[in-house]
Amino acid sequence: MYIQELEPVAGSLGLSALVATLPLVIVLVLLGGVRMKAHLAGLTGLLAAVLVAWLAYGMPLDQTLSSGVQGAVFGLFPILWIVVNALWVYRMTVRTRHFDILRRSFGRLSDDPRIQALVVAFCFGALLEALAGFGAPVAICSVMLVALGFEPVRAAVVALVANTAPVAFGAMGTPVVTLAQVTGLPLDDVASVVGRQTPLLALVVPLVLVGLVDGRRGLRETWVPAVVCGVAFAVAQFAASNYVSAQLADIGAALAGAGALVAVPHARVPATEAVRASVLTGSRSEELDEDDPRGEVVRAYAPYALIVVIFSIAQIPVVKDWLAGATQTYDWPFLNVANPDGEAVSGNVFSWPIVSTGGTLVLIAGLLTAVVLGVHARVAVKEWAATVHELRFAILTVTSVLALAYVMNLSGQAATIGHFVAAAGAGLAFLSPVLGWFGVAVSGSDTSANALFGALQVTAARESGLSPELLAAANSSGGVLGKMISPQNLTIACAAVGLAGKEGDLLRRVLPWSLGLLLVMCLIVVGQSSPVLGWMLP
Repeated sequence: MYIQELEPVAGSLGLSALVATLPLVIVLVLLGGVRMKAHLAGLTGLLAAVLVAWLAYGMPLDQTLSSGVQGAVFGLFPILWIVVNALWVYRMTVRTRHFDILRRSFGRLSDDPRIQALVVAFCFGALLEALAGFGAPVAICSVMLVALGFEPVRAAVVALVANTAPVAFGAMGTPVVTLAQVTGLPLDDVASVVGRQTPLLALVVPLVLVGLVDGRRGLRETWVPAVVCGVAFAVAQFAASNYVSAQLADIGAALAGAGALVAVPHARVPATEAVRASVLTGSRSEELDEDDPRGEVVRAYAPYALIVVIFSIAQIPVVKDWLAGATQTYDWPFLNVANPDGEAVSGNVFSWPIVSTGGTLVLIAGLLTAVVLGVHARVAVKEWAATVHELRFAILTVTSVLALAYVMNLSGQAATIGHFVAAAGAGLAFLSPVLGWFGVAVSGSDTSANALFGALQVTAARESGLSPELLAAANSSGGVLGKMISPQNLTIACAAVGLAGKEGDLLRRVLPWSLGLLLVMCLIVVGQSSPVLGWMLP
């Protein structure tokens, strides 16, 4: 049995923490400083974590490697299993041109560019984040806004800022699923707290967007639709994450926000020529004026409806218990780890939720989508394989980062850092979202930041007397605000609107919003850690 040590280096917590941070520092420097590709940085950091665990912490090499393999396996299933199948559904809608129909459907809701920014970047962007994630919402929404006549820089900025509130529940809840796994906290508990933080961002972001599009005039004339959209989005995200399913949070929120916009009379008032002339400096795509048969519009919405229905059915207690019955549990080979108190850690056992996992449910929805959209079986299989090929580097990145996280967690490196950071005491509540923000700003992924820092946050919380669920959630909620300034997202936005090489210009436009909203999130978490907002927690 390997028993974790908190102070393996010269009996000093400070020196041990310094050595334990080496893998994280290496990854962050390679990503942010050297600008190395994410999968190579992840693999290098993994090697560093293995060496620290083996040489500094004395973890037997076979157990060190086994813990890394378990992390990689978890990265493949259920994490990437969710992502691949969700993106596969999206690719089929593109293949059958139903995505274009859906895009035109959203574009016809209003001719006011400020409302279009809410519909396309905020609502539709959230729907894309729910299914695809990994930069797809920024790329697609930027292009759609340019097609509507937006100037490229403004389109990119709007798409980047909008891609905040839905990120924590993106790719069918992948970030919170990862967070729950690496921290050992129940998924429902983590999702519930995140669902009481990010909806507060959703109340603010729509107002920011109309301000970005049309300044003070935009706020003055369209604040009502913006507020209604934000409230509907926030309520749906809160309700789904707390009482239905974390995987449905973004889909429900996106549809609720769009529905609320349609229902508000202010949103249907035609824009004045002065507004259109000052905001729309580009040329509008004529393709947006094509008429689509009502039946095809219904089929375009069908994949999202199928996902909602299937996940809702899976939450019925009888069905949920039946699906959970298929879960297989194994003693992980070559792994026998105990915490400093001599108690066996949960990582010794591996659970495989074959049917109940979100990826399998999305796969079922994808098979039904293929039928509804008329996709031939051979084409559907080809698209699935193409999805795996498209994600090949993301797959390598996610598996390497999760392998690194598991090595750090099971060897005791994360616990050492957590005990050291706990010295911040009450200030930890303020710093917790900053750590998540920094992780996402560098890695470009809330999932990766949760894998890297989730266990550290929980250990620090327990040592300082704060709620582990609160700080774990704060890591993810703070992380979403780093998404808009991550080099990955900035590059994607620039490439999408033809501004290659202008990443610095975009960064200067979005950085103040990223920092401002991060401050808001830090204050929310501090409030929730005290009696002031403590009543908000479950």
